[in-house]
Amino acid sequence: MDDEKQGQNQREEDQKNVLQIFLEELLRGVPQGYGRLRRVWSVLAIPILAIITGLLVGGVIIILTTEEVFAAWGESPLEGLRTAWETVRQAYSALFTGSLGDPARIIAAIQSGDDLAIRRAFNPIFESLVSSIPYIFAGLSVALGFRAGLFNIGAEGQIFMGAIFAAFAGYAITGVPAIIHIPLAIMAGAIGGGLWGFIPGWLKAKTGGHEVINTIMMNFIAFRLSDWLLSGPMQRPDSFNPVSPTIQATAVLPRFFEHPIRFHLGFFIALFVAWLIYWFLFKTKYGFFLRTVGANPHAARYAGMNVLTGMVVAMSMAGALAGLAGANEVLGVNHHLAMAFSSGYGFDSIALALLGKSHPLGVVLAALLFGTLRNGAVRMQLAAGIPIDIISVLQGLILAFVAAPAIIRTIYRLRAPAVHEEEVTVSGWAGD
Repeated sequence: MDDEKQGQNQREEDQKNVLQIFLEELLRGVPQGYGRLRRVWSVLAIPILAIITGLLVGGVIIILTTEEVFAAWGESPLEGLRTAWETVRQAYSALFTGSLGDPARIIAAIQSGDDLAIRRAFNPIFESLVSSIPYIFAGLSVALGFRAGLFNIGAEGQIFMGAIFAAFAGYAITGVPAIIHIPLAIMAGAIGGGLWGFIPGWLKAKTGGHEVINTIMMNFIAFRLSDWLLSGPMQRPDSFNPVSPTIQATAVLPRFFEHPIRFHLGFFIALFVAWLIYWFLFKTKYGFFLRTVGANPHAARYAGMNVLTGMVVAMSMAGALAGLAGANEVLGVNHHLAMAFSSGYGFDSIALALLGKSHPLGVVLAALLFGTLRNGAVRMQLAAGIPIDIISVLQGLILAFVAAPAIIRTIYRLRAPAVHEEEVTVSGWAGD
C-alpha cells in the first residue's frame, strides 16, 4: 500500500510539474512576444513617424507656396483655411492616384471588362513598382557599404558604368537566345559597376585615400566617359542624337503585360538580389566578416581579419549592385543608353539606405516609398499644379527626420532607446 501511495503521489507530482512548466512557458511567452513587438516598434517607429511628419510639414510648405491660399486669406480667414485644406487635399490626392491609381477608375474599368481600360487603371501601381527597381539596387549598394563601414557616394557613377556595359552587351552580342543574352547583359552591368567600385576600394586599402573623395571623382569620370562614348564609339550610326544603338530583342527583360504597363522581370530580380544580400550579410561567415570590419575595424584586425581585403570586396560588391540598377534601366525600360539617363538614383540611394536602416528589407520598403513618391509627383504637378520639386522637399524632410531621431522622439514623446536596442557602427558614417 505504501508503494502504491508513493507511486500515486509521484504521478501527481509529475503532473503538477508538467502543468507548472506549461504555465511558466505560457507566461514567459507573453512578455517575450511583447518584447519582440516592442523591439520591432523601436526600429520602425522613427521611419514611420518621420514619413508622417514629412508629409505634414510638406503640406505646410505647399500651403505657403500656393498663391491661391494667400489670395483666399485676403478675403477672410475662414476662406483661407478652406482653400489651404483644399490645396493640400488635391495635392496629396493627386499624389495618391498618380502613384497607386484612382479607386473609382479601377472599379469602373473592371466593371467595363475592357482590357485596355483595366491596364490603364492599374498602370500607376505598376509604374510605381518600375520606378522603385533602380532604387532597390542603388539602395542596397549604399547599405552594403554602410554595413562594411564605408560611405559609397559613387553609386551614381557606378549606375552609369553598369548601363554602359549592359547597353554594349545588349546590342553588340548577337546570335544568342534570350536565356543566355539576358544573363550576360545583366552580368556585364554588374561587372561595369563593380569595376567602378573596386577602384576607390583598392585606393582606400592601398593608399588610404578616402572613399568619399574617390567615389565623387569617379562619378565625374563616369559622366564624362558616357558623354564621350555616346558621342563617338557607342553612338547610333543613323542618329545625330547622343544615344546608343537599341539593344537586341533577346536582351530585353520580359514584360508581363501589354501596353501601357511597363512592369518587367527586373522587379523580381531586384527582390531576389535583396534577399541574397540579406542572406549574405546575416547568414554567411563572409557577411559576418564584412559587418565586423564595418562595426570595428580595429577589433577585426586584432581578430586576424584582413580589413583591407574587406574594404575592396565591399566596395566592389556595392559597385556591382549599383551597376545592376543601370543595367535594369537599359534592359527593362529604355532599351538604349542616352546622356543623363539617370535622374539621381545614386544620390537618392543614400537617403534610402539611411531610411531603411541599412537593412535589405528596410531598403526595399524605402525604395517602394521613393518610387511611389517619384511616380505620383508627375500627376501631382499636372492635376494639382504643385511643382514636382515638392517631392524632393518631402524626401529631404523625411531623411532629415530620420537622421535626427531626437526631433521625432521630442515631438511624439517617445522613450529614448537603450544602447543595446540600436545597432551602432563606429565608423562614424552610418548607423541605425
